[in-house]
Amino acid sequence: MEDDSRDDALDSISALSDPARRRLYDYVSSRDTPVGREEAATATGMSRTLAAYHLDRLAEAGLLETGYSREPGRQGPGAGRPAKRYVRSERETTVSVPERDYRLLAGLLTDAVAVDDSGRLLASLTAAAEERGRAGSAPTVPLVQELRDRGYEPADGTQGADAGITLRNCPFHRLARQHPDVVCGINHALIRGVLEGRDDDPDRAELVPPDGRCCVFIRPAP
Repeated sequence: MEDDSRDDALDSISALSDPARRRLYDYVSSRDTPVGREEAATATGMSRTLAAYHLDRLAEAGLLETGYSREPGRQGPGAGRPAKRYVRSERETTVSVPERDYRLLAGLLTDAVAVDDSGRLLASLTAAAEERGRAGSAPTVPLVQELRDRGYEPADGTQGADAGITLRNCPFHRLARQHPDVVCGINHALIRGVLEGRDDDPDRAELVPPDGRCCVFIRPAP
């Protein structure tokens, strides 16, 4: 299920009000592979029992998804039973008070751009995205932090300096699934604008085939 009812969304958001659950959710969200209870407990500094309790509450709230698998590298006889593991849910949870439906408007605009055979709407929107990125960039803030503030969930900054920056989340995921050519191009232009606004090389932003992450990869600085 991609959309929550308003009550379900409020319940999901309220589950994150507990600091321990928020730490666990942030940790699981930061990992590329499913996380076991032991790993999550160690990473967040709590007991395994307490971590398991909060992880299950997050799963009940629809914020995490669960599955069972063995420890990486442990296969065959003696590997033990598969353990419960957690990953971030693909479901989007949004709350607006009072209720607004900006996603509907964004969807309508994206639909219109997608069927415009002239390409003029897409060109105008791409140019606007790049300009918005330039105007809204924050050169005094580290690039990884700025990308995090924009919802991209960049990989760890120390890795990014040497190996480029992988963006683990697409802030426009729902629209990108419907019209990838349109939305990924706009997203690429936005990040190019952010880099240019920082006096950085906009060509560091490369459009790559999406694999569940953002469609843009930022190459290492020269």
